[in-house]
Amino acid sequence: MSYLIDTLSKKIGFLAAILALILALLIGYDALMRYFFSGGSIALQELEWHLFDIVFLFGFAYALKHDKHVRVDIMFAHYSKETKAMVQILSMLFLLIPFALFFLNGSFEMMMQSYMQNEVSSDPGGLAYRFVIKGVLFVAFILLVLQAISEIIKAYAKLKSKKNFFFVLSGVLLFLVFSTQNLAFWTDPLWLMFLLTLFLLLTGFQVAFVFAGVALFFALISDELGMHVLDMLPYRVYGIMGNVTLMSVPLFILMGLILEKSKVAEDLLLSMGKLFGGIRGGLAISVVVVGAILAASTGIVGASVVMMSLIALPLMLKHKYSPELATGSIAASGTLGQIIPPSIVLIVLGDQMHLSVGDLFRAALVPGLLLIGLYILYILVYAYFNKEVAPAIENDEAYSKVLRDALKVMVAPLLLILAVLGSIFAGIASPTESAAIGVLGALILAFYKGRFSFELLRYASLETVKLTSMIFMILIGATAFSLVFNELGGDVMAMEFFKDEVGDKWTFILISMLVIFLLGFFIDFIEIAFVVVPILVPIAHSFGIDPVWFAILIALNLQASFLTPPFGFALFFLKGAAGDMVTTAQIYRGVIPFILLQLVALLIIVKFPNLIYLFGK
Repeated sequence: MSYLIDTLSKKIGFLAAILALILALLIGYDALMRYFFSGGSIALQELEWHLFDIVFLFGFAYALKHDKHVRVDIMFAHYSKETKAMVQILSMLFLLIPFALFFLNGSFEMMMQSYMQNEVSSDPGGLAYRFVIKGVLFVAFILLVLQAISEIIKAYAKLKSKKNFFFVLSGVLLFLVFSTQNLAFWTDPLWLMFLLTLFLLLTGFQVAFVFAGVALFFALISDELGMHVLDMLPYRVYGIMGNVTLMSVPLFILMGLILEKSKVAEDLLLSMGKLFGGIRGGLAISVVVVGAILAASTGIVGASVVMMSLIALPLMLKHKYSPELATGSIAASGTLGQIIPPSIVLIVLGDQMHLSVGDLFRAALVPGLLLIGLYILYILVYAYFNKEVAPAIENDEAYSKVLRDALKVMVAPLLLILAVLGSIFAGIASPTESAAIGVLGALILAFYKGRFSFELLRYASLETVKLTSMIFMILIGATAFSLVFNELGGDVMAMEFFKDEVGDKWTFILISMLVIFLLGFFIDFIEIAFVVVPILVPIAHSFGIDPVWFAILIALNLQASFLTPPFGFALFFLKGAAGDMVTTAQIYRGVIPFILLQLVALLIIVKFPNLIYLFGK
């Protein structure tokens, strides 16, 4: 049974991967037809968002099969195989399956209502049979439940001691029975909701399922709410499905993965290493420059850190670089994708804060360039006063030839970046259209380098499905969590605290930045953007804070949290890729100066807010 379910999920995942490629081609074609031939079709545009929906919805089960639904692995990584299996079974039984079954009931009603009303597009020339795409939502959660059953079967087979598992299961059941009667009376449900969520996250349960399961649990046990509080959830999710801004997320991910697989990063690192290697700290500077280029072309932090760890770290250690400087520059440069456009963080923040993604991209340019300048300045000064930490590298090749080779390698990626970001900044194309053009450009670049292959397409499209589905499953879970949290009065409590207890704009900014910074130790930027940011936005508005500036502060803050020991995700990526080449202590010592530089950049943007508008509003 598990084998059959896994096979079904695998085939559905392959279908979603093919549709992701078709989606990029269709949006690229539509954009070219509209801008060059004044053509265009409402039906084609609606087909695009239908394909986008299928890509991430059908990817839910496929991502679960490959364990891609993100979890906080601080404790989970140290569990035994048996403990990990128990966590997986409990996650499926008490978080995912109950929520999915509840959601199936609501989505089925939504689909049947659409069918009975013969719902069609509200736009002339749009698609008919709107119930079909709503039915995809229903089918996606059926597939997710089936895959959850398969995961339970596989995890149960790994248990050596069934007795221990049933003992734990009995304890959980007793807690649930007891809590439905008494938990709401212990203290404020809001605090219980927060504490239970934090506990489940830290113990290694998948983030998306924690948010979804906890929301369902508190809707069930709270006398004030009841299950009807989540009745509108399928309609909220349907709203997410039609969000054109979020459609750019899978496309930018696909673009980045194509560039990763075509070894653009490897070529850049090797050529930049030769270009700057002749000065002290040159290799570290090359890592910063390449990190910036990768950030502007891929925006994927994990991929950038891992790539540079595998390619640059051995080279730097071979040439007697300090392990601290080597690891610090790699980790810091890899996280530039959090702030430099086309950052996925900025796209998500733009959606959650109801801001133009193009405005955020423009506003993030100066902070991004500021960070790059601070990193390079620090490396030069540190290497100048400590000659042994970053020695110069002798090269027998003529410098003119090295420069020509470096320019050849840099031209194509820079043209691609210019085409993608330039079209957004000039107002020629939307972020979604620019992302599609970026995918086509990345494919052309891979073909030009002689690295285009079916394996490249297969890898990039399948990974896109996994990553996109992970992000959107978190968004659905966070939507459910926010519904219950706000109905319990969480948004009102937060507003009253900041308005009555704090009552000052700058104190609010300080506290909110501190909260985001601390949460960044434990959870990913996606959860913070989907859960915490919507609570802060109306409060910031009430204080009259510039929302674009506030969004940039959040993005800079989230980037710093990626580096902060002991839980910064970039540190885990680096250590995982580096293996025994460096110690964890060396990594921690290496990133501290770069964290301080990020805080300096944050303070500069706080002190001089108009800097973010140097490239226009």
